[in-house]
Amino acid sequence: MTRLFERTLIRLSPLEPGEDVAGFLQGLVTHDVKGVLPVWTALLSPQGKVLFDFIVWPDGVDGLLIDCEAASADALAKRLMLYRLRRKIGIERADSLGVFWEDHPGDGGADDPRLRALGQRWIAPVSDADEAGDDAWRAHRLKLGVAEGQAELGNGEVLWLECNAVDLNGVSFTKGCYVGQENTARMNWRQKVNRRLVVVPLDKSDPARQRVAYAELGLAVDHRRVDDIPADLAPDWMDLNPPE
Repeated sequence: MTRLFERTLIRLSPLEPGEDVAGFLQGLVTHDVKGVLPVWTALLSPQGKVLFDFIVWPDGVDGLLIDCEAASADALAKRLMLYRLRRKIGIERADSLGVFWEDHPGDGGADDPRLRALGQRWIAPVSDADEAGDDAWRAHRLKLGVAEGQAELGNGEVLWLECNAVDLNGVSFTKGCYVGQENTARMNWRQKVNRRLVVVPLDKSDPARQRVAYAELGLAVDHRRVDDIPADLAPDWMDLNPPE
């Protein structure tokens, strides 16, 4: 099985009967985690800039699993603990489980909630026999123009809607309040998303706008003004001219 070793899982679980884990996370993140899962979502700064992006999965009847970057998992767990206050909710890494991926549908996984073409992923116990799929996953998603993780999306530097959250199903405008919701909603209704993250060939990347380069793939992630994104560099799913 192809495992994403650069991803890990954080388990949120009720420590007392009646503790609402989904309700706790619902008031923090950009997407509706009380609806159909998995969903791609983010924890933002109060200004609406992305701190962590991740995928939320169900875990049993009352718990949730957060599928996130392994490198930022401890920082994310610490941030969630700050918001937990006195609530009886367990927040811990679930290192016995892993995130698995394949680039095609049909073997029982869940479609990636951002874009079906990204393939399927699922959660399963880890094994010493697991084969790493991180390089193939990175090449596949960048080929489709999808950015993720702090190296590409930033850590409190890029607004969530500039990360293509609308096009990639990373935000709900009907779920109610969450951290950074006010600015995010205002940008959406006023159509004020002036910049976007876009994956471009390395030789067409703007060094002044480049967030990260992948020389081995010949690609880079730029943070550009919408007016500076040529139509031939925008992926099919990216709507550069949303209706007003």
